[in-house]
Amino acid sequence: MRWKNRPEGSNWGEFGADDQIGRMNLVTPARRLAAVREVTEGIAFCLSLPLDYPGGRELVPMRRAPRIEATRRTTGEPSYNFCFSCQNHSVFDITSDDAVTIWTQYSSQWDALAHWGQEFDADGDGVPEPVYYNGWRAGEHVLNPDQPGGPFANKLGMETLAEHGTQGRGVLVDLAGEYGEQNVRVGYDALMRVLDRQRATVEAGDFLCLYTGWADLVLGMKKEPDFERLKTACAVLDGNDRRLLQWITDSGLVAICADNLGVEHVQGAAAAGDGPRHSMMPLHEHCLFKLGIFLGEMWYFGELGPWLRQHRRSRFLLTAPPLRLPGLVGSPPAPVGTV
Repeated sequence: MRWKNRPEGSNWGEFGADDQIGRMNLVTPARRLAAVREVTEGIAFCLSLPLDYPGGRELVPMRRAPRIEATRRTTGEPSYNFCFSCQNHSVFDITSDDAVTIWTQYSSQWDALAHWGQEFDADGDGVPEPVYYNGWRAGEHVLNPDQPGGPFANKLGMETLAEHGTQGRGVLVDLAGEYGEQNVRVGYDALMRVLDRQRATVEAGDFLCLYTGWADLVLGMKKEPDFERLKTACAVLDGNDRRLLQWITDSGLVAICADNLGVEHVQGAAAAGDGPRHSMMPLHEHCLFKLGIFLGEMWYFGELGPWLRQHRRSRFLLTAPPLRLPGLVGSPPAPVGTV
């Protein structure tokens, strides 16, 4: 056994000692069939931003926009608009071939369960060690860059979500319709009021989707983001609200997908305050570390959200696979909402 202690309020071990997908285990064939039954019109909506958005490096300076380049032939020539006639005048074909360097969490993204861990005394010896969901260890199962084969998530990598088949019922909560661009921290009471007014319910196995309008602002800035405006715009979840965290536990939801920067209010380590040790992002701690709930960030609901509002609906079929590239701790998704 990798651990003797598990965090208070966690579900470590409940899906098996070697589990790597957490609450995604609740997405069963029956839940997928329920999601398919939400499709009545056959209309599909793209739910990701273009992957070269938001633009610049102000939002998260360590992440950069994708860089595209042409692959090169064995002769050294770029294989882009390449004419084969230079090799054989009897053919008239041309070809283009490219490669991309991508920061997996620059734009619309999935957070893997290996994205957010904690120093926690899983061994029960009084000494906290760096661990991730279900007790998988930093440096052993999630390799450091200076280790052979690292950086690489041997456990909890993004491929686990891809292989499970990321498809189920999305439930969209229209916070943009409630708050506009107000920078509101939405706790349990506020979220329950919105769910009640929009006649939306979240059941076990559902993907909770939060439409705040933040990604709409990003898209309108045309890759020149106004960080001062964005950091104080639109609704976010209040990760410090214990009742909200308990509702997330009780609801059985398997993922939270938001169109903003971090789902919850984002504060740096310097702003997290003094006192007893605590997480600077408590909703990340609760979801990724304790319960194995996947988080999606900077998605785009600017077309689906208004359509659902107009038709007084909240549920839809969500298909959102990440890259099936072993070892990733984050990935751009390819999300589609079908109504």
